[in-house]
Amino acid sequence: MYQIGICGHFGRGKKLFDGQTVKTKILTEELIKKLGSDNIRIIDTHGWKSNPISFLIKCYQLIKVCKNIIILPAQNGIKVFVPLLLILNKLFHRKLHYVVIGGWLPELLKKNNSLRKKLTKFYGIYVETDSMVKSLKNIGLNNVRRLPNFKRLEILEESELVYSTGEPYKLCTFSRVVKEKGIEDAIDVVKSVNEALGRTVYTLDIYGQIDEKYSGRFEELRKKFPFYISYKGIVNFNDSVKVLKNYFALLFPTYYKGEGFAGTILDAFASGLPVIATNWKYNGEIIQNKLEGFLYDYKTNNLLKDILFEIAKKPSIIIKMKKNCLKKAKNYSPEIVIGDFLKYLA
Repeated sequence: MYQIGICGHFGRGKKLFDGQTVKTKILTEELIKKLGSDNIRIIDTHGWKSNPISFLIKCYQLIKVCKNIIILPAQNGIKVFVPLLLILNKLFHRKLHYVVIGGWLPELLKKNNSLRKKLTKFYGIYVETDSMVKSLKNIGLNNVRRLPNFKRLEILEESELVYSTGEPYKLCTFSRVVKEKGIEDAIDVVKSVNEALGRTVYTLDIYGQIDEKYSGRFEELRKKFPFYISYKGIVNFNDSVKVLKNYFALLFPTYYKGEGFAGTILDAFASGLPVIATNWKYNGEIIQNKLEGFLYDYKTNNLLKDILFEIAKKPSIIIKMKKNCLKKAKNYSPEIVIGDFLKYLA
């Protein structure tokens, strides 16, 4: 019998870099490292709607041969996978685990009492932040545990840190390219600051998969980019540190409703890169203001401008934060996070 069965979005055959797919792959890889591939069986939920009968059979086979079942659904999938596995589990009585991706679950369950009751029957629900644990316990879920985001990254040594020696200071964004991630705010603020100072103090490179629904809008924006703003494409999640270490700071002006513990913050910290972010959702639990970056009120672009003006006058503010970022990154190593998780999978 397999120790763990994983039902998640692997997107086999597709080049997908969204948070759900990346986290599903990372969690699976780390469990295989700890337990061996002979103890892990998986189902890829990609495209399940095109053949629901086949998917149902796969779920039955998974729960039949695995002691623990882990699901990692998105907002639409949870309404299908949770009741389906509960029905199948009446036959097999396995431990059901739900690893939550993002920060949207508390709001959903406050509006969906039926789904909340179903989730009380799971052995464990694993969320990314302490605030989410508290919110879910407040609505009656006592099987909630914290499982912070994590990645196996080559965290830089202090001796490897790259320090900027002068203007222009290289900024970047490193998330899905969609308006709600603050991409347009980052563009507008960098342009405004450079224009106000009368010189190119900052450059901005944009990385990430362009959301299909946003591609037309983003293409129009690209046509008007000044020379100091560029789109740099997609970086494999294993190569993030190699790319980010050469930057001065990361901009993360998100106001995305489903934001949880954003993986881009981990990428930045491992690269010794301070993060300038909105104080949105759970960012304030991860980034300590003026220690590992700056936090400012959601969608208040004037505050972001003020931060960049301040840094332009005294860039050493950012430079002094770089070592703090490396120290913080070590808290989210797979060895620590997966080690805690495994005790629930015995």
